[in-house]
Amino acid sequence: MKLSSVFFSSSLLLHDLILLLCVVSVPLPSMADGTVDRLALESFKSMVSDPLGALASWNRSNHVCRWQGVLCGRRHPDRVTALRLLSSGLVGRIPPHVANLTFLQVLRLRDNNFHGQIPPELARLSRLQALDLSLNYLEGPVPAALTRCSNLRQVSMRSNLLTGEIPGDVGLLSKMLIFNLAQNNLTGSIPPSLGNMTSLVALFLQFNTLQGSIPESIGNLKSLQLLQIAYNRLSGPIPSSVYNLSSMSILSVGSNLLEGTLPANMFDTLPSLEMLLMNNNRFHGHIPASLSNASYMGDIELSVNDFTGTVPSDLENLRRLYFINLSDNQLEATDSGDWEFLASLTNCSVLHVLVLDTNNFGGMLPASLANFSSSLNTITLGSNHISGSIPAGIGNLFNLTMLSLSDNHLTGQIPPTIGGLRNLHELGLSGNRLTGQIPYSIGNLTELNRIYLQDNDLGGRIPESIGNCRRVEEMDLSHNKLSGQIPMQLYSISSLSTYLNLSNNLLNGTLPLQVGNLRNLGGLVLAHNKLSGDIPTTLGQCQSLEYLYLNDNSFRGSIPQSLSNLRGLSELDLSSNNISGNIPEFLADLLDLQHLNLSYNDLEGDVPNEGVLRNITASSVIGNNKLCGGNQGLHLPPCHIDSGRKHKSLALEVVIPVISVLLCAVILLVALAVLHRTKNLKKKKSFQYSIEEQFKRISYNELLRATDEFSASNLIGMGGFGSVYRGVMDADGTTVAVKVLNLERHGASKSFISECEALRSIRHRNLVKILTICLSVDNRGNDFKALVLSYMSNGSLENWLHPKESEASTRRKLTLSQRLSIAIDVSSALDYLHHHGPMPIVHCDLKPSNVLLDQEIYGILLLELLTGKRPTEDMFKDGLSLHKYVEMTPMEHLFMVLDPGLLLVENGQQGEQNVVYRDVDRLEVQKCFVSAVNVGLACSKENPRERMQIGDVTKELSETRDKLLNVHRNITGGHG
Repeated sequence: MKLSSVFFSSSLLLHDLILLLCVVSVPLPSMADGTVDRLALESFKSMVSDPLGALASWNRSNHVCRWQGVLCGRRHPDRVTALRLLSSGLVGRIPPHVANLTFLQVLRLRDNNFHGQIPPELARLSRLQALDLSLNYLEGPVPAALTRCSNLRQVSMRSNLLTGEIPGDVGLLSKMLIFNLAQNNLTGSIPPSLGNMTSLVALFLQFNTLQGSIPESIGNLKSLQLLQIAYNRLSGPIPSSVYNLSSMSILSVGSNLLEGTLPANMFDTLPSLEMLLMNNNRFHGHIPASLSNASYMGDIELSVNDFTGTVPSDLENLRRLYFINLSDNQLEATDSGDWEFLASLTNCSVLHVLVLDTNNFGGMLPASLANFSSSLNTITLGSNHISGSIPAGIGNLFNLTMLSLSDNHLTGQIPPTIGGLRNLHELGLSGNRLTGQIPYSIGNLTELNRIYLQDNDLGGRIPESIGNCRRVEEMDLSHNKLSGQIPMQLYSISSLSTYLNLSNNLLNGTLPLQVGNLRNLGGLVLAHNKLSGDIPTTLGQCQSLEYLYLNDNSFRGSIPQSLSNLRGLSELDLSSNNISGNIPEFLADLLDLQHLNLSYNDLEGDVPNEGVLRNITASSVIGNNKLCGGNQGLHLPPCHIDSGRKHKSLALEVVIPVISVLLCAVILLVALAVLHRTKNLKKKKSFQYSIEEQFKRISYNELLRATDEFSASNLIGMGGFGSVYRGVMDADGTTVAVKVLNLERHGASKSFISECEALRSIRHRNLVKILTICLSVDNRGNDFKALVLSYMSNGSLENWLHPKESEASTRRKLTLSQRLSIAIDVSSALDYLHHHGPMPIVHCDLKPSNVLLDQEIYGILLLELLTGKRPTEDMFKDGLSLHKYVEMTPMEHLFMVLDPGLLLVENGQQGEQNVVYRDVDRLEVQKCFVSAVNVGLACSKENPRERMQIGDVTKELSETRDKLLNVHRNITGGHG
């Protein structure tokens, strides 16, 4: 963690502690003393929705100072001084009644679902010091009246939907330490009055649409350490006064329209700078030589500007430098002296990332490139004018994960020492003038994912050792002089998924049947070589192919029927070969096919006039002189029809009318069936379009990699219509749950459509969120449908109630309060699904491994929660059910049928379950048990009309949990 992060976190923590000195809990006053604040909080509760039960303790059986999230003061023990309801799932508008808490000093409502405008009544909170409304859905302007809260020290409204301008007189908040309005839709300019917040430590305005210039008055903020105003539309130069803020540790102004030059002494006047983020602007001039004095610097991001000149040469003092990006500028280097900065950077022992691509660097790469420390993992010098050879010592950088030298003027051979880069994920040497052979040592790069060697003068054979690169997903060796046959080992790289491009070489021989092993491949480009023989039928096994280019070779024979399996194919080019036979009908049936080129072959017969072949701009068949028919725009001759027919016999004249009548009847029936199917298809297509608009599509191959090919070790559940796997997405490392539909099961497709339609319209915190979908084909060509859902790391309720033997000794038991919380969450979700969602939804998969349960079975679930017994156990037979088993047990003996784990209370200090209910509390606890059991029995009665309404269930269980929490406080000494 960087120094600035530590310091800033410590500052926030210290300030919170200072505020808390005024709001610590004290002995409880009488009920009458807190009447005003209690009424305000009761009004607050009545105006918001509380699906998670965060406000369950807010009732008159508890003193207001013991309500969840409420703290009272030391000097005024009858008044509420802090309200903290973070991540509580509250829904609705912020009630203005909170402004009646006139002694309130801290109001934190972060990470809820509040919407609407911020109530201007908050301005009445004259004692307010900290206001945190971040991570909600608040709209409208920042209330100008808040500037009357003159004691405010912290304000955070980040990550909302706020619009309008920052109030012009915001500078009246002169005691402000932290001001955060980031990630909203604010417009207008930064008000100059901000300069009056002379105590300000951190200012966050990034990710808005603020315009205009940075006010000169910002230079008055002598205590400012963090200035983050990136991702706006700010223009003009940075005021010179900003460069004199000597306490500044983070200066982030990237992705604006700022311009001007940087002062020569910039890093002398900003000695504490740790992060400098100025990318994506219009800065020009030289990088200041004083950069060498920035000894605390960790991150330098100056990319996408117009900086010119050379990079300062003496950067060895930047010992904390971790990341430097100078790409997309006009920086220069023409001789060894200009490259001295590279040698000085080798002393930066914690440097991880060096990005210098897309500049005007020329000359030869210095040998010092090989002297960087083992911490370096990224070097990019692509799109420059660098000449000479690749330093042989580069193989010493054994921790490199990315090496990009593409699009330069490098010559000579690829050094065999490159095989020492055993951790390399990406090798980019394309667009140079490299000669010689691809070194055999490339087979040592077993972690390689992407290899780009195209557009060079490499010759010889592709080394067989390349088959050792078992993780490669993209490989481009095109536009070289590679010769010989494609090594058989290459076809064994099953990880190849994005594309394999060997085009524009001198490769010969046949394409072997083993090409069918590349089942995950998305694109195969072998065009412009000397390949011959038949197109292998096994290409039909590569059912992930989206584009296939075999043009400009010497392939012969017919187009194999097996290519009909490539249902995801969008581009197919077989032109300029010696292919014969007819154009197969299946090409017109490939619905995803966008471009088809069959020109200059020896094809014959009728050209289908359907699918892509119906579009003369998307397909080409010229140069095939034996073709006929097809679309009129192809200008082909009509196909010849044999007119030499015999006269019909008298028998035929009699039979044909009869057959015609029968045929008409059959056609009519078929037409009706087709019409019915067409309606279903249209409905299905309409669903597909609507679902794709909301959810980003993901490919089968991505899910295959994420789940380790749907391995058994990642299987986390199985249901009626499919299986659920744990997966980790390549793009961002997010852990997800992948629900794969078993389409062989009758009704699975309908289940998929129903689930998508339901999940895309409902919004509830207790319902698993759908992230994306997959509609594709698998490696065998079968239809594949999957939902990608948020991953629940604690597993299913099934695993907690009935752990496997191997987990039973290590998994903690669920206490009664935890089980009640689960039951309340489920009932809240069911209430939403049945009564408050966009449409009533009932879920009928009746088991605790699912979250969505039908109301009929909710009572059985609750009884299973309380007893720990499955309703399917052997003991429940001959008319005895779980419902009857509990119902027939006398209430005074209820403890005998309940799960023994319910006799434990969580120890709040240790987080262990080692405190047993005492006899003095047993009566109160038993009342809670009885109440919960009665709800379970009421919800599982045989007559549906006699069952308890799900809304009443939530209310009853919440009250039961509140009573239980009071007992827990008495036992453990906690405060709720």
